[in-house]
Formats: sequence, C-alpha cells, structure tokens
Amino acid sequence: MALLKYEETNWERLGELIYRRHMHGSRVTVAQFKLLRGSVVKPHSHAHEQVSIVVKGRLRFVVNNDTYIAEPGDVVHIPPNTVHSVEALEDSLVIDVYSPIRDDWLRGEDKYLRE
Repeated sequence: MALLKYEETNWERLGELIYRRHMHGSRVTVAQFKLLRGSVVKPHSHAHEQVSIVVKGRLRFVVNNDTYIAEPGDVVHIPPNTVHSVEALEDSLVIDVYSPIRDDWLRGEDKYLRE
C-alpha cells in the first residue's frame, strides 16, 4: 500500500505555473496537478485512458476540438490517443487517473508538461 498525503510540500515543479505529484500502481497512475491561473498544457495525446476530476478552480479542456469548462466536482473523460489540452482559468487542483500506468513519465518523456 502507498499513501500520497495532501501537503503543500513535495510538489514537482514542471514549469512556472504547473506542479505535479503522482504515484503508480500496477495498472493505474494517479496524479495531482496544481495548475495556476494562466497555465496551459499544450495539445498532446497519449496511449493512456485519462479521467480528470476537478477539485478546485476552473479549467478549460479542449478534447478533439470540443471545449469544456470544468469546475469543482466535474469529471472529464479522455479516451486513449485523443488530442487534448487544458488551460487554468483560475488557480486549480485536479486529480488525473490514467490506465495503464504512465510509463512515459517513468522514462522522463513528459516534455509537453514542462515549460
């Protein structure tokens, strides 16, 4: 068992406005992202199914050219190999769940998140 406690420390800074913490199981990766207002995760796709749960703030998701404004409690499903991006309209906290695990992150292949 592993526990990822919510604290203000131990966040990986990916850019000036994007922070991440994550853990991997045998079949899923769970990540917490702090996306500060104005941050943008550029359009990208990956082989992983993604479910994003907005905890705090407001985010603009663009998924296959469809735009969604997601607020606390909203859940966005992104199928595998689907082009998507996100922009933080406010300081936000989002939980992302991926299946299978983000082995690309384990290999350090996450340039699209870094500024």
